[in-house]
Amino acid sequence: MSPDSLVHCNNTSLLTVKGERGGVIMAPSMTPFLPTISDEKTLRPSFVRDEDERPTVAYNEFSSEIPVISLAGIDDVHGGRRAEICSKIVEACEDWGIFQVVDHGVDAGLVEDMSRLARGFFALPPEEKLRFDMSGGKKGGFIVSSHLQGEAVQDWREIVTFFSYPLNARDYSRWPNKPGGWITVAEQYSEKLMGLACKLLGVLSEAMGLETEALTKACVDMDQKMLVNFYPKCPQPELTLGLKRHTDPGTITLLLQDQVGGLQATKDGGKTWITVQPVDGAFVVNLGDHGHYLSNGRFKNADHQAVVNSNCSRMSIATFQNPAPDAVVYPLAVREGEKPILDEPITFAEMYRRKMTRDIELAKLKKLAKEKPVVLEKAKDAVAQTKALDEILA
Repeated sequence: MSPDSLVHCNNTSLLTVKGERGGVIMAPSMTPFLPTISDEKTLRPSFVRDEDERPTVAYNEFSSEIPVISLAGIDDVHGGRRAEICSKIVEACEDWGIFQVVDHGVDAGLVEDMSRLARGFFALPPEEKLRFDMSGGKKGGFIVSSHLQGEAVQDWREIVTFFSYPLNARDYSRWPNKPGGWITVAEQYSEKLMGLACKLLGVLSEAMGLETEALTKACVDMDQKMLVNFYPKCPQPELTLGLKRHTDPGTITLLLQDQVGGLQATKDGGKTWITVQPVDGAFVVNLGDHGHYLSNGRFKNADHQAVVNSNCSRMSIATFQNPAPDAVVYPLAVREGEKPILDEPITFAEMYRRKMTRDIELAKLKKLAKEKPVVLEKAKDAVAQTKALDEILA
């Protein structure tokens, strides 16, 4: 099967097993079988979500609410366009925490090469993908349908991921080497996306009344993780999610999505969702928890999820820019009349640990509520308090 046909159909199948950290990993020693891309007509129970988590808006029911901002002229500090562009970016971050950028300066040929290689990877035979499984605690590789410890339901997706920054921490043995040229193209793509992310953080730093590099410096030695999502066709997409609702823990995320559609955002706690309109050549930008706290809550950390469909598969390439583990998390600027939204400075590693602990506990509580209805009210209360906890723990 050619890489280009991957977005239309894929009938390969492999087996999933529970792996380290509660994720579901590929098992190279077992008979290949991948439920996420099988020909089954009904969804396996392990993918069926509770009614309150199921999608309410279709993958192709697009909305134009998310701003699309042209960056043409943003580098002209003496021209009139920069001020206008920066104003739009700031407004989008205050309102949604998510927006799209076009005219961003990343070469279209490089973007297409990265997309082609990503499609090619997921078109590889099962045994080739399994060479990059994430078992053994390796930093990067191939994984199927990850989920948290204690969580009963899996996401409907495949992933390949690896770390691209800091440069001296790159482990090329965890980067795919097929199709040919992957490492060279990914290095170039990584560099351009890091540059774009820092440029956008510079805009937000200036909006906070700080020096242009303030947010970037707050990351200390910024790391970058690249993650390619593949969402296969799904027999019953109304019962599951490709990626459940979440906020990114890091500073800023850049996402390249294909034209299928499936990325959804909410700003009212999940009461209503909109499907982000795919824009050819655009990057979707969303702020994570770290960016949210550095701005003292001024800039939103966007709640988002991914839905799937029964017509065709979908692919996206996410580039996460995160602070170093020992970077301090605390508001860089507090406006007059406001109080810091964090009680005290903590490290990013601690912030992330608390976030994951909270998510795992909520997952366990919800699972227990299914088995013991008496716990249901506690589960509801815990879920209702999630946003308040976010404001403290990230």
